[in-house]
Order: sequence, then C-alpha cells, then structure tokens
Amino acid sequence: MNKIVVDGKKFVDEFGRQRIFNGVNYCDKGEFNGWGVPRTFHLNGNEDTENAVRELSEKGFNIIRLGVTWAAIEPTPGKYDEEYIDRIEAFANLCEKYGIYFYLDLHQDLYGGPSNAGDGAPVWACMTDGKKFKPVRFVWAEGYFFRKAVHKCFDNFWANKEYDGIGIQTRFLNMWSHLAERFKDHPALFGFDLFNEPFPGTSGGKVFRKLIFNLAKTVLTDKRCKKLWMIKQLLTGNAVRVLEPFSDPELFRKVTSAGDELVRKFDEEIYSDFISRAAKTIRNVTDNGIIIMENTYYSNLGIPYCAKPVSYDGIKEKNLCYTPHAYDLMVDTPAYKYASDSRVWSIFSEQKKSADRMDVPLMVGEWGGHSDGYEWLSHIDFLLEKFDENQWSHTYWSYYREMFESPIAESLVRTVPVAVCGKINSYKHDKKNNVFILEFNQERQFDVPTVIYAHKEIESIETDGEYEIISLGKNGGRIEIRTNIGNHKVTIKFK
Repeated sequence: MNKIVVDGKKFVDEFGRQRIFNGVNYCDKGEFNGWGVPRTFHLNGNEDTENAVRELSEKGFNIIRLGVTWAAIEPTPGKYDEEYIDRIEAFANLCEKYGIYFYLDLHQDLYGGPSNAGDGAPVWACMTDGKKFKPVRFVWAEGYFFRKAVHKCFDNFWANKEYDGIGIQTRFLNMWSHLAERFKDHPALFGFDLFNEPFPGTSGGKVFRKLIFNLAKTVLTDKRCKKLWMIKQLLTGNAVRVLEPFSDPELFRKVTSAGDELVRKFDEEIYSDFISRAAKTIRNVTDNGIIIMENTYYSNLGIPYCAKPVSYDGIKEKNLCYTPHAYDLMVDTPAYKYASDSRVWSIFSEQKKSADRMDVPLMVGEWGGHSDGYEWLSHIDFLLEKFDENQWSHTYWSYYREMFESPIAESLVRTVPVAVCGKINSYKHDKKNNVFILEFNQERQFDVPTVIYAHKEIESIETDGEYEIISLGKNGGRIEIRTNIGNHKVTIKFK
C-alpha cells in the first residue's frame, strides 16, 4: 500500500496524488458499556470480522479508525497483553488484504475503570482520590458533567501523579511506545490518534455548570427563545424539542461561549504539552504514520479548540492532522429527525478555523449517529455534501453489522475520489441527477492513474483520459483514469 503523508492541508501518497479517505470507526470497547448494552465489537479475528472488512472495501470505505483501549493492552501495570495486540495486528492485516488504511485510536469514554463507569484506562490506572464511581442514571456522558471520581481520574492523569513510583501519564506513553513498535512498519498504517476526546477533569465539571447556567439565562432573556412553545413541549413529553430554537448558530454559540475561557486554559496549558510529549514518544520509535490531534471534549459543541500544533525539540511535526468530532444535540435519540444542519455545520465551521490556524489537514474523526426510519438521512446527506465541498476525509461513527442493510447505506455508500493525479478543484455526487463530477488540475505527468470508487453500475463516463473499470463486486467498481498535464473534468453517470 502507498505511504500517506501530509502536504500542506491535504494528504498525498508517495506518488504525489491527493488522497481522500472515506471511512468508519470500528471500536473495540470490551464486553459491556456502563448502561448494560453490549459493546460494539471484539477484535476476535473470526470469519465475521473478515467479512466485515471485505464488505467495507467493496462499499468504497478506504480507512478505519480502529478504537482500542489501554485497559485491554495493559491490564496489569507494565505487562502488556501480547495476545490482544496480536488480535489488533490480525485486524490490521485484514485491512491491508482489502486495501483499507487504519489508524490506531486509544479510545476512552469517562476515562475508564469499572464497567459501570466507562472505558479506556484499566482499573489500576483510575486514581480517584477516594471518590467512588457511580452507575449511570440519565445519559452515558453524565460522568463528565458531575461525577467527581471521573474528574479526579483526569486531574491525576494530566498531573502525571505517580502509581508505584511512575507517573500515570508516563505509563500511558510507555504503552503507546510499545504499541508503536509493533505497528511502525505496517503497510496499512495511516497514523496514531493519541487520545480520544480529552476531558479537562474538575474544570470540565465547571464548564458544564457554566453552560447550564448560560442556557437557562438565555432561555429566560433572549426573545428568540419562544417560552410558551418550550413549556408546551415539556408538558407534552417532547422535552428534547426545546432545543430546536438553538438551531440558530448565533443563539447556540451564545450559550456555548460560557465555556470558552476554561477550555482555552486547558488546551493551552495542559493538553498542548501532553500531545506534543505523546507525539515525541511515537517519533522516538518511528517516523512512519501521521500524528493525529483531537479536539477536547467540549469543542464537540463548537467551543474553540486552542491547543498549539504538535511540536518537539523546537520543530513542528510535519505529518500532523486534526480530526475534530461533532454531533447534533439530538443524536442517538428518537428526536434525531430534528437534527439541525445549521447548528452542526456551525460547529464544523469553528473546527475548520482551528485546522486553518494550525495549517494542517482536517479529517472528521467522529460524526453522524443513528436512528430508525429515513427522516434523519437528509442531515447525513447534508454533512457529506459539506465535507465534499471542503475536500475533507472522514470516519463515520460507527460501523455495525447491519449497516449495509439499513437506511444509512443509501447515504454512506457513494462515489468518491480515492487518489487524484494533481490538485482537486472540486468533486460532487449529485444524487438527484445520479451523476458524479470530479475536476482537477494536473501539473506534471504521473506513472499511476487517478482512481475513483464508483458505488453502483455505470451508464457512461466522460473524460479526456483513457480509463478502465475494475469490478469490486456487488456493483461497486474502481475507475482508473490516465490523463496528461492540464485541467480535467470527469463526469460519471449511473444507471
């Protein structure tokens, strides 16, 4: 597989072709989550796993954000579970077999610990200062908002408090070093996502309180909040709909701005140093792979992400990208059909400012969600169109076994450019007219073709180059086009 590196604000391969990644999250969190629902997957390496990877490839997915946990890798301090790491490697080998890149995501939700609290860190690494983990009562994320045990775990992690004579953060980075050593030369390796949705700790609880206070104040004082309508929704069992007025990005931002200063302080004074230290840990092992920065948890709401670009030894990391996350407030509820395009796009617009500030590519790390029916799919289609406009790669949250038999397949399975000889000017999948159009500028000759994944049977192709269609099974195909220097337009019409 081609080695992928960063060139300005885009990804390129070793031939200099611009690369676009269309992907999913595939996350192994363990047996059960905190509210009694089975976790997404185990990296069990059985036939079902290979079938899943093969089908993803056939459906045009070319990257996987592979979530694994510290608890599974280092269940005992200083002793790594090599059998589990073998399973990660077996999955990576399947990715290579089917032409899919992967990047390792050290996943966590609510830091970790006992099964009723979260996932991520092993129990021995949960330093709560005597505070007790409590079961979930309302929503999965409540530990972030007001659970002191979760806050203390993060406080002690960022402070690198010692466990048995070694700082807890140092132990985490030692684990990363061990993992990087195993995967440093893997052909399908895209990069290293060093910490999922870092949370500030005790100051994160303060952010939540500020947001709730500001929300109440805004509802009471801003004329755009229709109080009688909101009361009616509460009384008729539609409480989640009271958030609809906050589809107005300006009103939504008025509320979230209450957390700006605390998030800025965490990003600049704590997280920046951590992510640079973590990146240097990886680079002490290998120069391969892209270093991946995530936004802090509350930046999922559009609060500005303020961390500095990764640098160490006085030099900015050259292969660095930013993978923000964003979801609508209605996500994973029956009210997801009311998801707001404008609200979520205002979050991504803020995330774009962060990528531009750091002068790095943006790849959306988590987005989407799931609900029954079809009404919510227009929201998914809207976001995909905006990603295409900005030439953003993405990994959808998340893969599940019935994905391609469900309504979401109608949106996620689509035609995309994979590798383009030159600079992409634009690309668009026009679902209404059943057409895909790619325009690009080629400044030199290439020994390899431009590659496009086509998601269904083709009626015609218009291009000034020579092309070949390679079947991938189940109506999917790979189009390889050879062109000369100049501006080019490719139009694909589907049956």
